[in-house]
Amino acid sequence: MIDKLALRAQLRAERDAFASEASEAILAPEAFVERLTAGMTIATYVAIGSEADPTQLAAAAAGRGCRLALPFVVDRAAPLRFLAWRMSEPLVDGPFGLRQPQADSPEIAPDVILTPLVGFDARLNRLGQGAAHYDRAFARYPDAWRVGVAWAMQEVPAIPSDIWDVPLQAVITEKGMTWHAGA
Repeated sequence: MIDKLALRAQLRAERDAFASEASEAILAPEAFVERLTAGMTIATYVAIGSEADPTQLAAAAAGRGCRLALPFVVDRAAPLRFLAWRMSEPLVDGPFGLRQPQADSPEIAPDVILTPLVGFDARLNRLGQGAAHYDRAFARYPDAWRVGVAWAMQEVPAIPSDIWDVPLQAVITEKGMTWHAGA
């Protein structure tokens, strides 16, 4: 089995090539929207480079009366926090090319965590950027619905997993949504 570092590099290169030609957007599948209720907090993200863009998912959530939050990152070691955000509010530059809310925005606990991916497999294991920010967030918010957002071409036969890796409960791509029963 390929190691995570090599797989991450391979998948990033493939995602970059795919995204430069992609014309489809990630839309909000009905099964996703039906799970949203007014007052829920949806943690989304601002896509960087060739990451799949969750904007339509965030807009659908806001349209259902959900609050939005974005990750706030200080550095590689510090856990990410989810800070309240409205789609019209300006963002500031963060580390690693991130766009994030002002540091003094209120921290809120998410009910749904939309997660960027480098890769995923049919068991909904995920490969992220390698800093374990989202794995630590999943552990901090164990009741949040963990939803990866990716391009369908990012699916691979198997993702190597470590004991600290937390699988997703669903993945949304430009082709639709896959999820575990009961998730």
